[in-house]
Amino acid sequence: MTTTDSSSPLSVEIGSLQGGAADLSQYAGKAVLIVNVASKCGLTPQYTGLEKLQEQYAERGFTVLGVPCNQFLGQEPGSAEEIAEFCSATYGVTFPLTEKVEVNGEGRHALYERLVGFADAEGHSGDIRWNFEKFLVGRDGRVVARFSPQTEPEAAELVSALEGALA
Repeated sequence: MTTTDSSSPLSVEIGSLQGGAADLSQYAGKAVLIVNVASKCGLTPQYTGLEKLQEQYAERGFTVLGVPCNQFLGQEPGSAEEIAEFCSATYGVTFPLTEKVEVNGEGRHALYERLVGFADAEGHSGDIRWNFEKFLVGRDGRVVARFSPQTEPEAAELVSALEGALA
């Protein structure tokens, strides 16, 4: 298995939605799509496309990692149990979810400290703009692509980057 270096987003500690640590090192050698998610957002239906990616590419060494965040108009107000139930019952989510964290500001989680410096195709780097901003981490643990919140999980540019990361 490939190990990640200390600058990799996958080398930080973060809690699991179910409690305890979400061991991100288990994803070393895999491609990971990290997405800040919310249950009460206009973009919440993207869970469907994220789950389709999970189902289609998991056997090739890929996972989606959902990171609940309540920083955008309070659109993820629920408890860990409520978030897990919503994702499972409404969208059939099987991919892992972390604890709810802050992605911007002074309380920004270390995971996002490692992600926000990477620019998307339009040149945007820095703060997360909204729920469902996506970062693709390659098998080597480095960010290889960033996608705006409006980029659908099954968009050609995202799928192409994912295929490249899995090659």
